[in-house]
This record gives sequence, C-alpha cells and structure tokens, in this order.
Amino acid sequence: MSTTALLLQLIVILVTARLCGWVLNHLGQPAVVGEMAAGMLLGPVGMGMLFPDLHRQLFSPASLGGLSALSTVGLVLFMFVVGLELRAHQGIRAQLKASGTVGTLSVIAPLALGLGTSPVLYPSLAPAGVGFWPFALFMAAALSITAFPVMARILKDRNMTQTPFGQLSLASAAVVDVFAWILLAFVVAMVGAGEGYAGLLKTGVGVVGLVAFVYLVLKPAFAWLLRTHAPDGEPTTAVMTSLMIGLLACAMLTEWLHLHAVFGAFLFGTCLPRDDRLLGSLAKRIEPLSIVVLMPLFFALAGLGTSTGAFRGAGMGALCLIVVVAVVGKIAGGAVGARLTGYGWRDSLATGSLMNARGLMELIVMKVGLDAGLIGPELFTMLLVMALLTTAMTGPLMTLFAGRGASVHSPTHRYPSINRHS
Repeated sequence: MSTTALLLQLIVILVTARLCGWVLNHLGQPAVVGEMAAGMLLGPVGMGMLFPDLHRQLFSPASLGGLSALSTVGLVLFMFVVGLELRAHQGIRAQLKASGTVGTLSVIAPLALGLGTSPVLYPSLAPAGVGFWPFALFMAAALSITAFPVMARILKDRNMTQTPFGQLSLASAAVVDVFAWILLAFVVAMVGAGEGYAGLLKTGVGVVGLVAFVYLVLKPAFAWLLRTHAPDGEPTTAVMTSLMIGLLACAMLTEWLHLHAVFGAFLFGTCLPRDDRLLGSLAKRIEPLSIVVLMPLFFALAGLGTSTGAFRGAGMGALCLIVVVAVVGKIAGGAVGARLTGYGWRDSLATGSLMNARGLMELIVMKVGLDAGLIGPELFTMLLVMALLTTAMTGPLMTLFAGRGASVHSPTHRYPSINRHS
C-alpha cells in the first residue's frame, strides 16, 4: 500500500478515537471505552454498514499490513509497561492472603462458567479444526481476565488507591491476571505448536528456558546497567536503547516459540528493578507513543475484525449468554472472596465490580486468540461487545455498591504511570 493511504488511515483512526474518547470521558467513562467504541464504529458493524464503498476503499484487507505492524509494536510497548507496573505494585505482599483468596475465586468462578458454557458455544462458534478443549480453555481465560490498569485508574480518580479496599482490589487483580495469562499462554502453545503434544512439550521447554534466561541473565544484567548508568531512574539514550533491544528480543523469542509477542514483552517488564522512578521515566517516554498513537490502531483493527453475523439469529442468544456469564462470574467470585476475608457486603460487591472491568486487556486476549485461530470473527465480535459493556458498567456499579457519587474519570491527567491504561 502507498504511504499516503497509510497516513490517511492513521488520521481517520486517531481523529475518531479521540472524539469518541472525549465524548465517553465527559459521560463519566474512562476514555478507553470511547476508543474501544471507535474501533467498532470504523469496522463492518459501523462504517462498513453506513458507507460500504468508502469503507472498502479506506480499509481494504490488502492495505492493513502497515496498521497491523504498527499496532503490534504498540501492544509490545504497552505490555512492557504493564509488566513493569505489576512488579512495582506493593499491595500484593501487604495483603497476600486476602488478595490470594479474592483473586483465586475471581478466576475460579468465571473459569468454571466459561468451561460450562463452552459446550453450548463450541458447535456454532469454534473455527474448523479447533478442538473442544483448546476452545473451552481459551473461553475460560477470556472470561477470567481483569483490567488491572483500568481498575487502578478508577481507584486513583476516587482517591481510594491507598485504602484497604483499594489495596485489596489492586493486589487481587494482579493475582487474577497472572493466572489468566499463564492459562492463555498454555492454550496458545497447545494450538500454536502445530505438532500435538510433542510440539507443546518443545514450546514448553522453550518457554521455561526463556524465563530462566530472563530472570537469571537479563534481570541481574539490567539491574547492574540501571544501577550504574541510571542511578536516578532516568535512563540515558544508550541505556534506553539497551532496554528496547531486550524488550524486542524477548517479544521476538516468544513469537518464535509459537506464542504471541505480548508474552515476551510482559515477561521482560517484570524482570526490571522495582523502582518507581524508573517506572515514571519509562512511562513518560513510552506511553505518549504507545497509548496516544499506536493503541488506537489496535482498537481500529479489532473493530475491523468484527462481523455483523454475530448479531443475527442465534448469535444474539450467544452474545447475551457470554455477557451474563462474564458479569456473574466476576462479580460473584470477587464478592464472595472479599466477604470471606472479612469485608462487608458493600465493599465485597464493589470489589467484584472492579474485578469485572476488562478493558484493553480483554482485547489483547481476544487478539491473541484470533491470531492463534482459536476463535473466529463472530465470537471475536461478541467478546468485544462484552469487554465494552463490562468496562462501561464498572464505574456505575462502584458508585452503587460503594455509595459514592464521584465521577470515575479524571479530566486533567492522562500521564504518567498506571492510571491511564485499560
């Protein structure tokens, strides 16, 4: 495709994402909900239906290679910072027992419901050639994910980050995402190896070797590099280059191991020192590019991957089932877990509501599943709608259960640190 066409696509996507984000932000929603909706508007279910000829010319399948490559770079940068932030959060140790209980139940409940509904969804929605168990386990992982960064933003905007309830919720979300990402990596390895159990074994050995290399070699090497050449947490150009090389190398290796590049990026982020100054510096440098410019491309490609067939006939019934299962599993699991650790029902239900937020993390899971051939466009569309609805309802449910009327959005700050991810 021509450079002119690519630049035109970028302009249309960024303008649409910014406008939708602005509108939803002023309606009390995190801007990411508007940006996710912008992807839907630019896809077949929006622009494709209203202006089919213009849609075909602007977003023809042959012209999407550049957008796909740029969005992958955005995902890699985003997951790198998410991995670094997960390491930087201190609430996990402070409330290990309570967060373990809440996090475990917030995984088990939606996981069980996901497995339970898979026999209903598998016959009509699984792509040809995908076995039942890879499909069912992917659905379990997709319904189990929690948007740790969106939760952090809502709590920060309500000045609840340092409260016992806020610390419990953040720590529990971290536990949930660790479980969910491990399960997702296992499922992708099952289908991506392409050689049955022997291929899965080779991929597993490769992943174990990569993890050992990252933590036994890269972790001490970069700790020394940052300690000696960036003691104030501000990497020089040379150090920043080294960090980017390490990040891209890990992303490349997980892609080569038949996993998605996002796993390597996340893994590399977790191995860096737990230094808030370093986190702030890297977020300040990376987020303006990854979140403002590159991530809207990912939302647009997600919207372009949707299908109008998801809303026809039995598709509406399947969509309703997925949404109900996703909401009930997360809210019930989180609420029961918090209640068992001694919290009142209001705080417990508010915790479950926060666990129900999925945001961008769900879209990444969906993209991994679509790329791996685990799901098709119809189920991808249903999961996208579910992610939109569950993220949008988080703030109102928090207000209902926590008894606060404060707005969930902050109109003045978008950078830096964990408060803007979703």
